Amino acid sequence: MNDTGFNPALSAPLVDVGPGPLRPRRLLLVALLAGLALAPGELGGLTRQLMQDAFVQVSAFVAATLLLFYGLERLFRFDLGTAMGGARAMQVPLAALLGATPGCGGAVVVVAAYASGKVSFGAVVATLTATMGDAAFLLLATRPDTALILLPMQFAAGILTGWLIDRFVEVDYRPKGGTCEIAPRIGALRARDLVYLAATLPGLVVGAAQIGGVTIDSLLGVPVAWIALAGIFTGLAIWAVSPVNAMTNPADGPVTRMAEETSFISVWVVIAYLVYDYAAAYAGLDLKALFQSVAPILPLAGAAVGFIPGCGPQVLVATLYVNGAIPFSALAANAISNDGDALFPAIALAPRAAIMATVFSTIPALIIAYGLYFFAPGFLN
Repeated sequence: MNDTGFNPALSAPLVDVGPGPLRPRRLLLVALLAGLALAPGELGGLTRQLMQDAFVQVSAFVAATLLLFYGLERLFRFDLGTAMGGARAMQVPLAALLGATPGCGGAVVVVAAYASGKVSFGAVVATLTATMGDAAFLLLATRPDTALILLPMQFAAGILTGWLIDRFVEVDYRPKGGTCEIAPRIGALRARDLVYLAATLPGLVVGAAQIGGVTIDSLLGVPVAWIALAGIFTGLAIWAVSPVNAMTNPADGPVTRMAEETSFISVWVVIAYLVYDYAAAYAGLDLKALFQSVAPILPLAGAAVGFIPGCGPQVLVATLYVNGAIPFSALAANAISNDGDALFPAIALAPRAAIMATVFSTIPALIIAYGLYFFAPGFLN
C-alpha cells in the first residue's frame, strides 16, 4: 500500500494467473463427474439434472452470500486481532461473534490472536464452538429459517463455553513460536472468476424464481441447463487447479474469493445430491428412512463428523439436512462441534489449543443436540 492509501493489489489487471499445483485426486474426481454427466441414457440425464439443481438451488445462492459478506468485509476492514487484545472483558463474546460469522475467517483471526498472546484460550474455544464454517453459507442460502436459529444458538453456546473454560481450565496451550501462512494469495482478478460470476447471476435468478414457484427454462434464449452446467464445470475447473488448500486469503478480492470458495462448496453439494438420488434410483435405498432407523445415534454421528478437519464433510451434513434426510438435532451437533477449515490453520498455529478446543466444543454440541432430540424432536425438521 502506498502513501495515498491505495493498494495496487486490489486493482490488479484482469489476467488469469497460473494455476496451482496439479492435484491428481481432484482431477480424477472432476473426470469422474464429467463422465457421469456425459453418460448416455438415464444415468447421464439424471446426473445433469442433479447438477443443474445443485447449481441453481444452492451454488448460486452461496455465491451471492459470499459476495455480500466478503464485500462488506473488504469495505469495513480493520485489525480484529488487535481490537480483541484491547478488549479483555469482551474477548470471549467477540470471539464467539467472529466464529458465528459465516465462513472460517473470523475463527482464524481468533486463533492467530491466541498464538500471539492477545486473547485467552476460552476465546479460542468460543470461536470454534460458534463457527459453522462454509456450511453456514449453504444453510443461509437454502434454509435461512434454520440459519437464523442455529447461528445465534452457536453464538450463545460459544460464549458460555468460553467463559467456563477461562474460569476452570488453567492449562496454557499456547505454542512457543512459529508462524503459518493461512492461505496463498492469488492476487489478481482472473478471467475464470468472471466466467463463474457470469454463470452465477442468471443461476440466482432461476433459483429465486423456483422459490417463488415459477419455472424458468431459458434466459435470453439460452437454456437454463446450459447455464447451470457451465457454472458447475467452471467451478470444477477452478477447484481442480486451485492453489488454495483450506480457505482463501483475505487479501484477495471478493469475486476471486467467491469463485474459489463457492467452487469448493459446490463440489460437496454435487456429491451429496448425486449420492442421495443415486441411492434411491439405483440401489433402492431410502436414505431418510435409513437415517430414521438409527435416529438416536444421529446427533452423536453429527458431532463425530465435526471432528474431521475441513468444511467438506460439514457441507455434506448440511446438504443431508436440507434434503430432509437428517433431523435438526444432528445438524446442530455437527455445527457446534465442527471447526470447518479454521482447524487447518489452527493446528498449524496452535496445535494443542486446536485439538483441546475441538474436544471441549463437543460437550455443548452433544448437550444441545440431545436436548433437541428428546425435548423438541420435530423442531425445524
